[in-house]
Amino acid sequence: MKKVAVFPGSFDPITIGHESVINRSLPLFDELYVAIGINSDKKGFFTVEQRIRWIKQVFADKPAIKVIQYEGLTVDLCRKIGAQYILRGLRTSADFEFERSIGQVNKKLYHSIETVFFLTLPEHTSINSSIVRDILRHGGDASDFVPEVIDFSGV
Repeated sequence: MKKVAVFPGSFDPITIGHESVINRSLPLFDELYVAIGINSDKKGFFTVEQRIRWIKQVFADKPAIKVIQYEGLTVDLCRKIGAQYILRGLRTSADFEFERSIGQVNKKLYHSIETVFFLTLPEHTSINSSIVRDILRHGGDASDFVPEVIDFSGV
């Protein structure tokens, strides 16, 4: 049986922390879906199409990685695509507490799902998409915090 995982998030934009977690988790899975969750109540900073393009660029040489968008519950997406795992990155103990609760609810909703936690590298602990957006919103250079192929010019 293929080992299929979903890494859900907004990826608005993808950061070097996301990139690291994805790359380090690849040996565990046959397929990894980077799944951009769509929340109709929230407007993204970047379009979903732009985020998909960037993620595909970052992982162009990794055929095991698929990039999709979805609405609704992550466990419903997992059922639909036959994923047995949800991948989550943890930066802090607060992340762990939050993700543990969600993981337990997901397990209750879909007994076959397992949540796999990856610790971020120490140098990525302070990086998140919100900080990158804030830097960009104020005209700063966020290039140190996103994968090399990401180009914010013209966006």
